[in-house]
Amino acid sequence: MKKALLLILILASAKLFSCTTAVISGKYTKDGRPLLLKHRDTWAVNNRIVIFEDGKYSCVGLVNSIDTSGKSIWIGYNSEGFAIMNSASYNLNNDTITQTGYEGRLMKEALQNCATIADFEKFLDKRKKPYRLEANFGVIDARGGAAYFELGNFKYAKIDANDPAVAPYGYLIRTNYSFTGEMGKGGGYIRYVTADEVFRDAVANNSLTYRTIVDDISRNLTHSLTGTDLVAEYGNLPENTEKMVFFKDFIPRSGSSSSCIVQGVKNGEDPAFTTMWTMLGFPLTTVTIPVWLNKDGILPQVMQYDDSLKDAPLCHYALEQKKKVYSYRLGSHAKYYININALINGDNTGIMQKIKPFENMILYEGEKYLDKWRKNGMNTKEMKEYYDAVDRKIEMLYQTFDKYNIGS
Repeated sequence: MKKALLLILILASAKLFSCTTAVISGKYTKDGRPLLLKHRDTWAVNNRIVIFEDGKYSCVGLVNSIDTSGKSIWIGYNSEGFAIMNSASYNLNNDTITQTGYEGRLMKEALQNCATIADFEKFLDKRKKPYRLEANFGVIDARGGAAYFELGNFKYAKIDANDPAVAPYGYLIRTNYSFTGEMGKGGGYIRYVTADEVFRDAVANNSLTYRTIVDDISRNLTHSLTGTDLVAEYGNLPENTEKMVFFKDFIPRSGSSSSCIVQGVKNGEDPAFTTMWTMLGFPLTTVTIPVWLNKDGILPQVMQYDDSLKDAPLCHYALEQKKKVYSYRLGSHAKYYININALINGDNTGIMQKIKPFENMILYEGEKYLDKWRKNGMNTKEMKEYYDAVDRKIEMLYQTFDKYNIGS
């Protein structure tokens, strides 16, 4: 009975939350490596990172904290450098066939069994129809592949990010509709345009990296339809000046549970260097940490499940800070209003502003190690040392928030 009620809740909540995703060819990134983005919006805001060793290929991915048995992965990659994520689509199926909501289970199975995009296509071909799914699956591999599969009940369409006819700037974006579905239906059209403006400018300036996505997509505070720019309009207000603003159809929103960017490898590079730059928890109040798949199962403690919290510590910390942002809690529309001053202010003491220096240190050190390993080979001893330091920095950061009541 409990499982049936949980499934009903998942299916009923599906259209309440959505994702902003992108597949980017390595031909158009600054360093020549492909990128895969999933900015996740969901009812399941408590997430953790898990390494799995029980398939043909080992893999690492984002898992709901409530999913203690790890049945589903919502974005991840495997030991062969194959990576996958999804966004829900609401304009592909025009029938009454019941959906399963099992996209995460399909993605875990794919990660455990597929080495390339070609393998994934065969994997889909062998599955029983109807698929009972409606989703855009984004994939990259270690051979330079980058594509979406728009999948409905009875068929799928492959859209290749390396094909200039459909991706003239080397990237594809999907929110909550599919290009092979009925246009005008589904959702996320405003978020699509917001993301497209960022990516197009970055490609034009040859500056597209994973950091572009962290700063300008996952933490984007502009609205492409209304022209609203919350940083420009409210970023100079003094601290502790409560300013509630309407916050709907921005890329980050109340259901944003994480944002992960898989940075693939160049053709011929060791897939071990594939990196998932992970914003675990609410993207506006969390810290980005690189995740590497390794045979020793090494991960930062703050990204792993903590039984006392029933969550990963970093996700828990980020959600606690999120309460200061969503400080208005009366009525069903409270999720559409935030206190922008808690995030950014003229005194540079907002939550996002306090996070950034810590995050920059973590990312700078991670990039240094990654560059070293690309030359000399992966070193799990150094990885453990780095992750131990990350754990200490994260604990220090969020203790500082609590001590000085930052953002309240």
